[in-house]
Amino acid sequence: MASPNRLIATPRRDDIEAPSLQPATPLLRVDALSVSYGRQQVVSDVSFALSRGQSLALIGESGSGKSTIARAVLRLLPNGGHATGRITFDGRDVLELSERRFRPLRGRAIGFVPQDPGNALNPVRSIGAQAMEAAALLDEPDDRVRKQRILETFAQVGLDHPQRVCDSYPHQLSGGMLQRVLIGLAVLPRPALLVADEPTSALDVTIQKRILDLLTRLQSELDISLLLITHDLAIAAERADALVVLKDGVIQEAGRTAAIFASPRSAYARELQADVPALNPDRYRALRDPGFRRRDAGATAKIEVRAVTKTFAVDGRTLTAVDNVSFAVPAGTTHALVGESGSGKTTTIRLLLGLETPDSGTISVAGEQLSGRSPATLRAAWRHLQLIYQNPFTSLDPTWTVEKLVREPLDRFGIGTRKARNAQVRQSLADVGLGEHLLARKPGALSGGQRQRVAIARALVLRPDVIVLDEPTSALDVTVQADIVEVLLSLQANLGLTYVFVSHDLALVRQLAHTVSVMHRGRIVEHGAVGEIFDHPQQPYTRSLLASIPSGTTGRVSPSRPRAVVTADAPG
Repeated sequence: MASPNRLIATPRRDDIEAPSLQPATPLLRVDALSVSYGRQQVVSDVSFALSRGQSLALIGESGSGKSTIARAVLRLLPNGGHATGRITFDGRDVLELSERRFRPLRGRAIGFVPQDPGNALNPVRSIGAQAMEAAALLDEPDDRVRKQRILETFAQVGLDHPQRVCDSYPHQLSGGMLQRVLIGLAVLPRPALLVADEPTSALDVTIQKRILDLLTRLQSELDISLLLITHDLAIAAERADALVVLKDGVIQEAGRTAAIFASPRSAYARELQADVPALNPDRYRALRDPGFRRRDAGATAKIEVRAVTKTFAVDGRTLTAVDNVSFAVPAGTTHALVGESGSGKTTTIRLLLGLETPDSGTISVAGEQLSGRSPATLRAAWRHLQLIYQNPFTSLDPTWTVEKLVREPLDRFGIGTRKARNAQVRQSLADVGLGEHLLARKPGALSGGQRQRVAIARALVLRPDVIVLDEPTSALDVTVQADIVEVLLSLQANLGLTYVFVSHDLALVRQLAHTVSVMHRGRIVEHGAVGEIFDHPQQPYTRSLLASIPSGTTGRVSPSRPRAVVTADAPG
């Protein structure tokens, strides 16, 4: 009987030319893999196989063990990590090899694309210098030939000016270009297996699609096997032949992508599917419906941005970051600003928050004009206008307790007695679904979802009228993201809050927002109700953004490659 956590991929019989009907030997085979750190076991009895030219996705939320499995394959477990079982790559047991014998495989035969190019590349060395280090893996002694191979590979991954890229430093390139550089460096030695760890999680939706298309194309052209690590089931459904669904280091379900996507057997896989915004655009319709929302009789909070323009001087020339932007947000609703990086979204919210002064135009919140006011007079307005930052891992002081973090705004504004402040802190935590037992904890002792709830409680403690949400869930898994979205919409329904939501996740915008402005090069190119814009976009730019949303369509396998047939006996 097959192991309950075993995933076996073999070619279909009708895809194999007669007379051979024997399944191909997998390039990568993982058998009964367990990984522990000291006494804590984080991966338990995981098995799967990946054939040449095929793709397999490990999916699950943070802590599910997917990145640990990838590190075990790459022999990059941190100190204290211990792996048992078998990992067979091209017929060799990886775990049995010494580091000296395995090192020639890492990089040459097994490539790796990390999640964050900002941390993966040295900021004080040029791209070309770092690329030459990667080229040392080539069996080519001539530096001129190595450099030519680098330029050819950069062109292959879609970098239009390879020499200019080589001459640049990481800070001079966009996030999408940096990710292409990492992919180029990974495929430069033409590895047989490419491990991609959340390669698009921090990118705009259009850049995400280009990077995923690039990986799919390279996989086909170079006959590379792809081990994709992601928490997004929609991406996995589009890009992988097979899936392994992990939770707490244990396989919950494994098999052909189309089969799992069409009819997930495990409760956890069904939960993941339900939490993907692209697959469930109307999940929060009841909460989002303005008719459901209780409005306070005196609630007049709204936002009006009228003909706002902002320019900056950059390298001796004038850059228009925001160009004649206008929109209005009715009280108790959510307005989204969407667009690629550099579209003007961030500058717009900095103007709204009074952190920048517009060159022209006016901004008012709850009838009070903000533009042109001094910081001293803006302070009173900030009590009613709060910001929730993008990353809960960096927006909270790691040395402060939860109680101090949430209470600080009350202390700064001198609101109420100490007893009243403490009571308000506890109420704000309860509003976001957190208990008093967390008051004494510091951010390092909280999960990502708990940290973001603390950030929301901190913004909520002053009882503001307007909250600006700057990519509030981009650093979170889809399951945690779903919890945070429900908290935000419930708070809006109960308190009549007005939100300005900045995001590159258009599927999430459709779930959460009532109205949307599409920004491109500092201008609003399309504006209106979310349903109308998403269902009937008028502008080519808007259509291109919407076309980049992962649809979750399965079976996108190149006709030149045989499909994988997967049998699975995972629990569920």
